[in-house]
Amino acid sequence: MAMDRNSPEPDAVDHIVGQWRRERPDLDPSPMHVIGRISRLHLALDEQLCRVFGDYDLGRGEFDVLATLRRSGRPFELSAGELCESMMVTSGAVTKRVDRLERAGLVSRRAAEDDARGRLIQLTDRGRAVIDEVVEQHVHNEARLISGLTADERLALTDLLRKLSQTLAEAIV
Repeated sequence: MAMDRNSPEPDAVDHIVGQWRRERPDLDPSPMHVIGRISRLHLALDEQLCRVFGDYDLGRGEFDVLATLRRSGRPFELSAGELCESMMVTSGAVTKRVDRLERAGLVSRRAAEDDARGRLIQLTDRGRAVIDEVVEQHVHNEARLISGLTADERLALTDLLRKLSQTLAEAIV
């Protein structure tokens, strides 16, 4: 693969693609340049992001619940169904996360006034203080992780990833 002077040094994905080109010249392994890097970035980013959550004794799932409640605005309360929909997880996953957060005193649960079977989950004052601190550290961490990109590169990457997300959503039938 030809690289110009401004291109980064070849990486492990370039090596893998080169091997496939050599071994299977009948295939075009170029999609691996994108998918392979996204997969590797996902693993590396998840590790770096979870370090911040771990500093507050939270897993990614618990962080997601707290962040979803916080960004929902006052009264920082959602039904279990709304949490499931917003976080795109099963009701069982939400229940497990909420149970842990309730034991930690970060959320409370109560019956919905209009549906005795329904439950509303709300941030406690302590939960709000924790998520406000964690999300601040999270945003600083994310900024650190993408600091090698210029503002223009970040915008271009954002647009490309959005387009890829839309392409993927259309491809899943």
